[in-house]
Amino acid sequence: MARKTLQRSLNKPKAPGRRHRKTLAAPFLMDTHAAVKTVMAATETLPDFRQTPSELEAEEKLQLVRQALVLLQDNYVHLPLKESMHAVRPIQALNLLLQRLESSDEGISDLEFHAEMLRIFTSVRDLHTNYFLPAPYNEKTAYVPFLLESFFEGGERRYLVSHMVAGFDQPPFGPGVEVFSWNGAPIDLAVAANAARFAGSNAEARRARGLERMTIRPLIQSLPPDEDFVLVGYRTPDGQEHEIRLNWLVFTPDASGAVDAQIEDVSASAFAMGVDVDGQMAGIAKKLLFAPGVVAAEAAAHGKKPPRRRKRFEAGETVPSSMPSVLHAKVVETPQGTFGHIRIHTFSVDDADAFVSEFVRLSEMLPQEGLIIDVRGNGGGLIFAGERLLQVLTPKLIETERTQFINTALNLDIVRRNAPSASIQGLDLDPWRASMEESISTGAVYSRGYPITEKATANGIGQRYKGPVVLITDAKCYSTTDIFAAGFQDHQIGPIIGVDGNTGAGGANVWTHSLLRRLAGRNSPYGRLPGGANMRVAIRRTLRVLDRAGTPVEDLGVQPDYLHQTTRADLLDGNVDLLAFAASKLAELPVRSLRAETLSTQDGDRAISIETENLSRVDVYLDNRPIGALDVEDGTTELTIEDVGDFETLFLQGFDDDVLAAAWRINS
Repeated sequence: MARKTLQRSLNKPKAPGRRHRKTLAAPFLMDTHAAVKTVMAATETLPDFRQTPSELEAEEKLQLVRQALVLLQDNYVHLPLKESMHAVRPIQALNLLLQRLESSDEGISDLEFHAEMLRIFTSVRDLHTNYFLPAPYNEKTAYVPFLLESFFEGGERRYLVSHMVAGFDQPPFGPGVEVFSWNGAPIDLAVAANAARFAGSNAEARRARGLERMTIRPLIQSLPPDEDFVLVGYRTPDGQEHEIRLNWLVFTPDASGAVDAQIEDVSASAFAMGVDVDGQMAGIAKKLLFAPGVVAAEAAAHGKKPPRRRKRFEAGETVPSSMPSVLHAKVVETPQGTFGHIRIHTFSVDDADAFVSEFVRLSEMLPQEGLIIDVRGNGGGLIFAGERLLQVLTPKLIETERTQFINTALNLDIVRRNAPSASIQGLDLDPWRASMEESISTGAVYSRGYPITEKATANGIGQRYKGPVVLITDAKCYSTTDIFAAGFQDHQIGPIIGVDGNTGAGGANVWTHSLLRRLAGRNSPYGRLPGGANMRVAIRRTLRVLDRAGTPVEDLGVQPDYLHQTTRADLLDGNVDLLAFAASKLAELPVRSLRAETLSTQDGDRAISIETENLSRVDVYLDNRPIGALDVEDGTTELTIEDVGDFETLFLQGFDDDVLAAAWRINS
């Protein structure tokens, strides 16, 4: 009976509309991590993806070019800089494309049109100013199932496979093999050729992006690879040379709430964004492909509150975070001692204050002898988050970066309509209005500069981590991360260690076409964009403060104080050499500490206990008014302040000789 039933089952014709199990694009997708199995199962081959229909009407292409002209001619703050620095003429290129579209009888294919639009936007070398492809490209990412990274050996840059997609197993190919050729070309030349295809404000940024896009290519700003597969020449540790053929695959990372918000959002945070969307898409894809454990941790952390405090975490232990995809904190053991390490993966958060609070909580649970902050690969996010974090790390008052509009009639109209904004609560462009109106007669190119982050919120909680701090950067740090790194350097918080010679140099606040359309009101030049295509533009440029006041961040970026060349061990053993180098710089810095608490309040007098280390004097302020100073030694000092009365903040500043070294505040 069983045999007869099986035979019938095999011979039975397929019922109409009956669903059958989809054939996977690659065998290894059967064995991917459980946390990402559903997303990965939807992977398709590149030839299959090319069959997805995509058609723009001739009038829709004209609309896209005309809207691009509005953004670049009338909103783009860096246009004069880019035309001079990179010898490009994007406005003329768009006009030529417009003329071609209007005069062509046969039309231009979608692929040719998208390629030309991407080329024009890429020519300005600005990751804030983008043409985003329409469906079916904009939600997809193409990949081959390994991560390629570079390291140095004997002063020579070399290339290594550092990670593999879970389930992909084709020995001897695997982590640790050295790649020497790509599609028959020497790997250095292949990376350089790829770097030329992608925007980047400086050579370091272009190379870093070109390298990452060798194996991970978000299609929101890039057409699919020309080739269906790659031939990778590699060398195993024993010196044997091999070649492997790997197909390009395409999948749909879940970018909801992350990337989508950067393009379409018109909320109160939308006007304070500074982010590399393409880099953010790549980061999401890398997390799914190579760090599925983080995806699982995010799911486990959802709705749970991590512990407020634990006395001691052992070396190598991770401190539980309520934002595991944003902040990763751990204790690191190095030859120079035990220190804290916090990796900030992104500043793309919904709530800047919640982000800062979580950073403070994590830092308090780490060793207080020194902290390594690592922002490598961080493409930016909410400017409020980056600038409000600085105060936590220094006793100094934070000066936030100034921002400027380029003076055009359209920008002035937008500023006048939103001073303050009737459509977005919290947006007030009034500070910029007067100087932009003056420019009509003065001919000034830029408005006067005003901060996006208010000084009060940038100094609202003050220093929380008292130990020495170092910052690690790379060429993929962009936008808000550039602003954070510039503030870190300008306020002399600590040394900066770069694995590249510069950050990505994204010095602007970026607004989307959707936001501009909302702010401009009716009868504006902004029209609807067809087919799911979109655009953004750098609207306000950022200027550095204090000793570098007035220096633009765009194209110049932040140069590190020390350069560390990534080693093979860094790629394969958790950045062991990089962390040791950072620890050596921490070990050279003094450890100072200042803490205070109220002991009692009686008859208008307040007794406080002050605990200090490596400080010689503490100045006391009541609501920003100086009321006295006292000499201190290491240990505890008790102080009684008479007739305190009502106050908001008791503020203490600790000095090592005449150097401001620590601060503490007690709120009423």
